[in-house]
Amino acid sequence: MKIVYCCADPGVPAFGHKGCSLHIQEMLRAMGRKANQLVLLSNRPGGPPPEDLGQVIVEPLPELPKGDDARRELAALAANRDLALAMRAHGDCGLYYERYSLWSYAGLQAAHLAGIPTVLEVNAPLIDEQRRYRSLHNPDIAYQCARKAFAASEVIAAVSAEVAQWLDTFAETRGKVHVVPNGVNTHRFSPEVPASLPACPGEFTVGFVGNLRPWHGVENLLEGFALLVRLFPASRLLVVGNGPELEHLKKRAREWGIAPRVAFVGAVAPDRVPGLLTSMDVAVAPYPDLSEFYFSPLKVYEYMAAGRPVVASRIGQLEGLIEHGYDGLLCEAGNPQSLADALAGLKASPARRGRMGRRARAKVCAHHTWNAVADRVLRLATPHRRWTGISGTG
Repeated sequence: MKIVYCCADPGVPAFGHKGCSLHIQEMLRAMGRKANQLVLLSNRPGGPPPEDLGQVIVEPLPELPKGDDARRELAALAANRDLALAMRAHGDCGLYYERYSLWSYAGLQAAHLAGIPTVLEVNAPLIDEQRRYRSLHNPDIAYQCARKAFAASEVIAAVSAEVAQWLDTFAETRGKVHVVPNGVNTHRFSPEVPASLPACPGEFTVGFVGNLRPWHGVENLLEGFALLVRLFPASRLLVVGNGPELEHLKKRAREWGIAPRVAFVGAVAPDRVPGLLTSMDVAVAPYPDLSEFYFSPLKVYEYMAAGRPVVASRIGQLEGLIEHGYDGLLCEAGNPQSLADALAGLKASPARRGRMGRRARAKVCAHHTWNAVADRVLRLATPHRRWTGISGTG
């Protein structure tokens, strides 16, 4: 079977290092185990594919002008003509799969009209997100594009229940929405990977991986870590990632007297992340108390696959993913003291950390691999076709 995968979002480099990019690459790997031909349509490939994705046929869509202005929005809208033509050239495909973006709909329409099963993956309420964090000059047109895309989709895969709730506000999505959380590659992320930044004897390592943005709560983590250091001075914090909050966070670390105990590792290539995770005793997802938390955090699945006990905010999907006291700990969102208490409890009990980490890995290996995600999507898209399942557990 031929599968066409489309990402027409200019902010998502398909073969880049961002979390959204890695999501695409892992889905391509999983789908590639089922398809005899795999085509990627993208207006921002972001470089050559990784070596193990060399079989993917990459067909670039026209690049869009830079910037967040109205001209870029209209150019993205006009690019639907090229997308429709590209899709029609693959009228023999067995599945058309698209990552939802603000202005794209014509590929879904062309596939739907040709009788090809269509799946739309939705990772966020993009219209609301664009308005809140960036700029949106043509909101009415964005809503029209969304409705066209939803109407042409047979299956809509929402990464979280909160995204599904947003989708349910559109009449065009009725009966189509399924919650399909993110996954993890359990071969890449494993407790067997050697630690790349091993701790000194007796040192307790707390870690975070992700973009340094306000809604990821790293300032809460720093404040909670400062409280932990008062009790356990031989603690260190690894902050892996970059972003607009970096200098502010470094300043906070100095103000709270913990700068010598905090290593801002910076952005790293994806192949370095597994070894950094196994350098941590505990991994943290310290989200603040957000009124709209719709994420399905890749980092948490990776933490768990690496066999790390997770301390996470009790919010959104995390409350269902992590069983408090069994395979991780949940703390009050936005509360540094609650976070510090959870970390202190795990510092005091290495045996408990080990049990939690093993249980966390067992859970994602059983239920949250990318192969399982792709298998479910394929079954939803073709209810009358008999699937044998994607081999492997990664």
